[in-house]
Amino acid sequence: CMLMCEGQWREAMTGSISLYNRRGQRLHTIYIGAAPEHGKAGFYARMEREIAHVRQLYPQARLIGIADGAKSNWDFLARHVQEQILDFYHAAEYVTQAADALFAGQPAAQRDSWLERSCTMLKHDWNGARQLLAQWETMETSQWESARRQLLEDSVRYFRNHRHQMHYRRYADMGWPIGSGVTEAACKTLVKQRLCRAGMRWKEDGAQAILSLRALLLTPTRWEQFWRKLEQYG
Repeated sequence: CMLMCEGQWREAMTGSISLYNRRGQRLHTIYIGAAPEHGKAGFYARMEREIAHVRQLYPQARLIGIADGAKSNWDFLARHVQEQILDFYHAAEYVTQAADALFAGQPAAQRDSWLERSCTMLKHDWNGARQLLAQWETMETSQWESARRQLLEDSVRYFRNHRHQMHYRRYADMGWPIGSGVTEAACKTLVKQRLCRAGMRWKEDGAQAILSLRALLLTPTRWEQFWRKLEQYG
C-alpha cells in the first residue's frame, strides 16, 4: 500500500515472471509493477504482455503460476498457465492455525512438535494435504468454544478449496518452485523501498512512471535495453 495525495492508502500491484532450469535454479526474473487503480485492468494488461513475450521466446517452457489463496490471482493465472501451485508458506499458515485450535490449553512443546511434523508431512509426503485434511475433518469439536472451532473450520475450508494445488512432493521432484517469495520480495523492493519513504504522497500517473522505471532497473538487462531502444528510435 502507498499513500496517495488525497490522503488514502491504496494498494499498488506487483508481479514477477521467473525463468528456471530443469534443476530448479532461478536464472532470470522480470518485475512488473502498477500504481493503484480501480480494478486491475492496467496491471493485468502489463502481465499479459510479458507472459506473451516469454511464451514467444520459449514456446517449450512449462508455465507454472504460484500465488496465495486470493481468487483473483487464480482467475487470472488459469488463462495463462499449465500448473497452479499454492505458495507453501501460505498453506503452512493454515496448518499453524489448525495447531492453535487443536492444542489450545495444552503445553506449547506438544503443539510445536505436532506443527513441525505436520508441515514436514505437507511438504514431503505424496498426499500430505489430504492426510492433514482427513485428520482435521474427524475431530470432534462440538464441545469447543466457537472461536476455537472457527480456527479449525477455516483451515479445513482452505485445504478443501486448494488441496489440488498442494502436491508439494511432486513439485519438488519436478524441480519446480513452491514459494512466491520472489513476488513477495518485489512488493518490498519495487514499491515499498522507493514509494513509501517519509513524507511521500503520490498521484497515479507519477507513481506509475516511477514504478515503470523501477521495474526496468530491477529486471536484469532491461535498463540497458530501454536506453538502446531510445537511442535507436528516439
